[in-house]
Amino acid sequence: MKHSIGHRLEQYTIKCPNEVLLLSIDIEGQPDQVAIFKGFSSSLMNPTSFDPDVPVLPDSAVIQSIDRLESPYNPNAPRYVEQGLSWDAFQRLLDAVGI
Repeated sequence: MKHSIGHRLEQYTIKCPNEVLLLSIDIEGQPDQVAIFKGFSSSLMNPTSFDPDVPVLPDSAVIQSIDRLESPYNPNAPRYVEQGLSWDAFQRLLDAVGI
Protein backbone atom coordinates (compact mmCIF):
# COMPACT_ATOMS: atom_id res chain seq x y z
CA MET A 1 0.00 0.00 0.00
CA LYS A 2 1.36 3.40 -0.98
CA HIS A 3 1.03 6.04 1.71
CA SER A 4 0.52 9.72 0.96
CA ILE A 5 3.40 12.15 1.20
CA GLY A 6 1.78 13.80 4.23
CA HIS A 7 1.41 10.47 6.01
CA ARG A 8 5.04 9.55 5.34
CA LEU A 9 6.27 12.90 6.68
CA GLU A 10 4.09 12.57 9.78
CA GLN A 11 5.49 9.07 10.37
CA TYR A 12 9.02 10.48 10.07
CA THR A 13 8.32 12.93 12.89
CA ILE A 14 6.97 10.11 15.04
CA LYS A 15 10.21 8.16 14.51
CA CYS A 16 12.29 11.34 14.98
CA PRO A 17 10.40 13.19 17.76
CA ASN A 18 13.22 15.65 18.34
CA GLU A 19 12.66 17.17 14.91
CA VAL A 20 10.10 19.53 13.44
CA LEU A 21 9.62 19.66 9.69
CA LEU A 22 8.80 22.98 8.08
CA LEU A 23 7.59 22.64 4.51
CA SER A 24 7.24 25.34 1.91
CA ILE A 25 4.58 24.09 -0.48
CA ASP A 26 2.32 25.16 -3.30
CA ILE A 27 -1.30 23.95 -3.47
CA GLU A 28 -3.00 24.78 -6.76
CA GLY A 29 -1.02 27.99 -7.16
CA GLN A 30 -1.34 29.08 -3.53
CA PRO A 31 1.79 29.10 -1.31
CA ASP A 32 1.61 27.64 2.17
CA GLN A 33 3.91 26.64 5.00
CA VAL A 34 3.22 23.47 6.94
CA ALA A 35 4.77 22.43 10.23
CA ILE A 36 4.86 18.72 11.08
CA PHE A 37 5.69 17.57 14.61
CA LYS A 38 5.16 14.24 16.38
CA GLY A 39 2.81 12.96 13.69
CA PHE A 40 0.63 16.06 13.34
CA SER A 41 0.53 18.60 10.51
CA SER A 42 -0.58 22.20 10.74
CA SER A 43 -0.71 24.98 8.18
CA LEU A 44 1.04 28.15 9.31
CA MET A 45 -0.70 30.31 6.68
CA ASN A 46 -4.19 28.84 6.32
CA PRO A 47 -6.83 27.37 8.63
CA THR A 48 -6.22 23.76 9.67
CA SER A 49 -9.25 21.50 9.97
CA PHE A 50 -10.10 20.09 13.39
CA ASP A 51 -10.82 16.77 11.66
CA PRO A 52 -7.58 14.74 11.59
CA ASP A 53 -8.88 12.84 8.54
CA VAL A 54 -8.71 16.01 6.42
CA PRO A 55 -5.13 16.15 5.12
CA VAL A 56 -3.22 19.38 5.59
CA LEU A 57 -0.89 18.26 2.81
CA PRO A 58 -3.06 17.10 -0.12
CA ASP A 59 -1.65 14.83 -2.80
CA SER A 60 -1.82 17.78 -5.22
CA ALA A 61 0.68 19.78 -3.12
CA VAL A 62 4.04 20.57 -4.68
CA ILE A 63 6.83 20.60 -2.11
CA GLN A 64 9.20 23.51 -2.74
CA SER A 65 11.54 22.76 0.18
CA ILE A 66 11.74 21.00 3.52
CA ASP A 67 13.60 22.33 6.56
CA ARG A 68 14.52 20.08 9.47
CA LEU A 69 14.58 21.87 12.82
CA GLU A 70 15.26 20.88 16.40
CA SER A 71 12.19 20.77 18.59
CA PRO A 72 10.64 22.59 20.21
CA TYR A 73 10.09 24.97 17.32
CA ASN A 74 10.53 28.62 18.18
CA PRO A 75 9.81 30.82 15.14
CA ASN A 76 11.80 33.66 16.73
CA ALA A 77 14.92 31.51 17.17
CA PRO A 78 14.73 28.42 14.94
CA ARG A 79 17.51 25.83 15.29
CA TYR A 80 18.04 24.26 11.89
CA VAL A 81 19.39 20.77 11.35
CA GLU A 82 19.16 21.14 7.55
CA GLN A 83 17.54 23.74 5.31
CA GLY A 84 16.14 23.75 1.82
CA LEU A 85 15.94 20.02 1.20
CA SER A 86 14.18 18.93 -1.98
CA TRP A 87 11.53 16.20 -1.87
CA ASP A 88 13.99 13.84 -3.63
CA ALA A 89 16.68 14.50 -1.01
CA PHE A 90 14.21 14.03 1.85
CA GLN A 91 13.01 10.72 0.45
CA ARG A 92 16.49 9.34 1.15
CA LEU A 93 15.99 10.19 4.84
CA LEU A 94 12.60 8.48 4.78
CA ASP A 95 14.22 5.38 3.29
CA ALA A 96 16.99 5.50 5.91
CA VAL A 97 14.46 5.36 8.77
CA GLY A 98 12.31 2.76 7.03
CA ILE A 99 9.34 4.86 5.93
